[in-house]
Amino acid sequence: MSTQRLARGLKRGEDAVVRCWWPGQHDDYRRYHDSEWGLPVDDDHRLFEKICLEGFQAGLSWLTILRKRENFRAAFADFDFERVARFNQRSVTRLLSDAGIVRHRGKIESAIQNAQRACDLVDECGSLAAYFWRHEPAPSTRPRRLTHAAAMKLTTTPESTALSRDLKRRGWTFVGPTTVYAFMQAMGLVNDHLEGCAARATVERSRKAFRRPT
Repeated sequence: MSTQRLARGLKRGEDAVVRCWWPGQHDDYRRYHDSEWGLPVDDDHRLFEKICLEGFQAGLSWLTILRKRENFRAAFADFDFERVARFNQRSVTRLLSDAGIVRHRGKIESAIQNAQRACDLVDECGSLAAYFWRHEPAPSTRPRRLTHAAAMKLTTTPESTALSRDLKRRGWTFVGPTTVYAFMQAMGLVNDHLEGCAARATVERSRKAFRRPT
C-alpha cells in the first residue's frame, strides 16, 4: 500500500482505493460513491427519484435517506411520476404511517405535487432528462482543479440557482439552490469527485461518452 500523503479531502480505504472523504467507512455509502454518484443519468424516473429524495433529505443526512431508499421506492411506485401524480389524501395518510420512509407531511405532499409538475414538464419538453440537462454548467464555469477547498465553495452555483428558480416558477417545491446543486452533482451534470479520487476519471469518461438528451 502506498504511503504517499493524500491531498486534503481524500481518504484511502481498507481496500486501498482513494476516494473523496464523505463516504467515510460506511460500506453502503462507499458503494454509492463508487458506482452511482456523479455518473450521468438520463432516466426520467431516476431523475425524479433523486430530486424528491434530495427534498426529503432537508435537515437530515444523505446516508439516512440512502438507507431508506428502497422503502421510498416501494412507497412511491418506484418514482413513476405519472402514478405518483395520482396520489390523493388517502395516499398521504398511508405514507404518513409508513415507518420505512421520512414521515413529513410537507415533504410527502411536495413529492406528489412535484410529480404533477413533472408530468407538465414532460408534455412541454419531451422528458425530464431533456429539461434538466439544458442546465448543465458550461466547462468554462467549473474550477480548473477540484480540490477540497474548491468543493467546499460549491454548495450552490449560478446554474443551480437558475434551475431552482425555474422549477419554483413551474410550481415545484423543496427545490432550493442547495438541494438542486446536490441533485446536479449526483446525476452527473457536474463531476465533483475530487482530483485524486479513483472515481473521478471513471465519471469523466462516462460524461464524455454520454449523449445529452434533447
